[in-house]
Amino acid sequence: MENIVDPILEIKDVSISYDKKVTAVKNVSACVERNTITAIMGPSGCGKSTLLRAVNRMHELYKNISVTGEILLNGENILTKDPIEVRRNIGMVFQRPNPFPTMSIYDNVVAGYTLNGISLSKHKRDDLVEKCLRNVALWDEVKDVLNKRGTFLSGGQQQRLCIARSLALQPDILLMDEPTSALDPIATKHIEDLLVKLKKEVTILIVTHNMSQAMRISDRSMFMFLGELIEYDDTKRMFESPKDDRTRAYLTGQMG
Repeated sequence: MENIVDPILEIKDVSISYDKKVTAVKNVSACVERNTITAIMGPSGCGKSTLLRAVNRMHELYKNISVTGEILLNGENILTKDPIEVRRNIGMVFQRPNPFPTMSIYDNVVAGYTLNGISLSKHKRDDLVEKCLRNVALWDEVKDVLNKRGTFLSGGQQQRLCIARSLALQPDILLMDEPTSALDPIATKHIEDLLVKLKKEVTILIVTHNMSQAMRISDRSMFMFLGELIEYDDTKRMFESPKDDRTRAYLTGQMG
């Protein structure tokens, strides 16, 4: 971690508790480099998604969850900022594609502006919709049906639409919680190829159960176990020579 000169995100001694008895994430510290893909791996219930959601303040939508420590985006602690502003800078894509069901494909892309009361001219809106849909390789497939509902698309197309919606606000970071686990192999490959291209524009953190996916697309990987960050390294190095026995057991399939 010490070789990251200009981190976009610094997680400092972060712990997350669901109540006084259950600590889901324990004293995690890590720096994330700009324009990289970082995979967060580990068995079910190890705190991966919990950590990811803390980075855009999702936990505040629920009672009883407490977050301690600091999460710095470009040097500023997001835990002390307005959560709405934080979520403009840090986009989130979930496991299941979730286009807004009553909105057209066009309106889904600009939903972030509409919901935040940010007005754009028709010309700017049109340009933004085309640019974001081109960015996710969806424009040619939907340009003639932009007024149809987003839910009319296939699962893989819906997930690309959700990524386009997240990119529209030009976030610094895109968080992805197992974004391909509900998709078939062809749609998964589309999304993976897309993420590798998108890292030129946005830093990506992806929670994945799929180790081969982490190998294929991530620059760095975190391995979490029982709420702790066990190992964090260059992906290739971690897979070839993990430093911790627990990491090795997970990567070789000896741990669930």
